[in-house]
Amino acid sequence: MKIPRGLEPLIEDGIIDAVIRPLKSGKEASVYVVACGAIIRCAKVYKEAEKRGFHKLAEYQEGRRARGSRDQRAMGKRSKHGRKQQEEAWKNAEVDALYRLEAAGVRVPKPHGYFDGVLVMELVDDGNGAPAPRLNDVTPTPDEARAWHAFLMNQIVRMLCAGLIHGDLSEFNVLLGPDGPVIIDLPQAIDASGNNNAFRMLARDVENITAYCGRQAPELRKTWFAHEIWALFEAAELRPDSVLTGEFTFPEGAADVDGVLEQIEEARWEAEARQRGREQAEEED
Repeated sequence: MKIPRGLEPLIEDGIIDAVIRPLKSGKEASVYVVACGAIIRCAKVYKEAEKRGFHKLAEYQEGRRARGSRDQRAMGKRSKHGRKQQEEAWKNAEVDALYRLEAAGVRVPKPHGYFDGVLVMELVDDGNGAPAPRLNDVTPTPDEARAWHAFLMNQIVRMLCAGLIHGDLSEFNVLLGPDGPVIIDLPQAIDASGNNNAFRMLARDVENITAYCGRQAPELRKTWFAHEIWALFEAAELRPDSVLTGEFTFPEGAADVDGVLEQIEEARWEAEARQRGREQAEEED
């Protein structure tokens, strides 16, 4: 196939040897299957800001820091240089998150470097050499749904222990590898301690996974994992191996349960809206 423009420098520098085929094209990036010697990997080419479709960028970038004070000031002033630095911060976020999460024991694709705006990483397969399917493309049994939910709650905990929240986690951003779920797509990952939207995004991630698994295991819809996890986090008691129950007792007079339920319903509506949007985008592609 014709070499995509974004991958030409990597071919010239010998980082990749061949582009085999496109794997996925989305609003934020295009992913290609590539050969690195005898090893098959994937290369993620990020699209420029004006070509991306990701909304509410500001709430995801809150708390992110530039590498220098001059760059940080420029980002705050939204100057031309600041916008360039903000764009680089967006691209670097996924790279940094992958290395950080892999070290924390979170099951993510193994990164193999970031070159000229292109992230080279492990190609997650299905155990038979074909690219792994997304959870959205798989219908689990009730037992599988319960097992995947428990595993992904633990992955969310491990991410939070590493200081990060995915921010857009759903069945569309989880692959099913031979050893179970693998979390992907992290450019919008946020700093849990530096973003005022942290709990809301954590709750949405949890609800998206719970809604998916709850289709086959309805009892999961009656759980409160996000509140349980966040309470442990705020009390500095959250550990990677914390045992979760999904139960949470709201302090008397301190919680607006109706408001919480409204937030859960809003998260479910957003998940359904994103699904419709992705399906429409795939049809257009």
